Amino acid sequence: MGNIAAFFDIDGTLFRDSLLIEHFKKLIKYDVVEEEKWSDSLSSTYNNWDKRQGNYDDYIHEISDQYIDVIRGLDQLVLDFTSDQVIRLKSDRVYRYTRSQINWHKSQGHKLIFISGSPDYLVDRMAKKYQVDDWVGSTYENKDGILTGNVTPMWDSHSKDRAIDEFIKKYDIDMENSYAYGDTNGDFCMLKRVGNPIAINPSRELLNKISQDGDLSKKAKIMVERKDVIYELKPGVNHIDNL
Repeated sequence: MGNIAAFFDIDGTLFRDSLLIEHFKKLIKYDVVEEEKWSDSLSSTYNNWDKRQGNYDDYIHEISDQYIDVIRGLDQLVLDFTSDQVIRLKSDRVYRYTRSQINWHKSQGHKLIFISGSPDYLVDRMAKKYQVDDWVGSTYENKDGILTGNVTPMWDSHSKDRAIDEFIKKYDIDMENSYAYGDTNGDFCMLKRVGNPIAINPSRELLNKISQDGDLSKKAKIMVERKDVIYELKPGVNHIDNL
């Protein structure tokens, strides 16, 4: 039998928001990026999601596109400073349930792996903060200390699936006894591949896909954390009414 691993998405699964968005805000705060870059349409997208009137995936993708545009040409020294500030000020804003699971997996000697769509330089810092064994994030190309704006994404389900294949080979992972934690549609393949899938505060789209997948719906745990209470939705109850 191989090693047991625990694969964790970060944004919305461990971290309560998005590392990319927090970095975007820091770039504005330190006058690296003009506040106008948080355009009227982007503000509208953010406000719609904040009021739970919009789709989470659309919200993240639109902000990611704008972020890629504003970081193009950014100097490595500025990147390092603002990234350090995000981790220093915001990295403790995590879900209690996920944090406790990380500690439990460490106590069991499991391999802890972060798989995140956030920028690699933020995921790297978050991985060091929580002392995990390995990680992968979206790769933001850097040439001669300057960000080019070219990105190899890790926010979609297929990219995460390929990353898992590499980790399986690297650590001889026993997937049937391993764990995965995610919250959005991009985590679906990751959850489907392990014997112990856990969806944390799942988006409507992910919850619907889990409910419609015969095998996954039987073995997936659905965890919801609100304020200081953690709920587990039971099989057959984790449906969504159309509102």
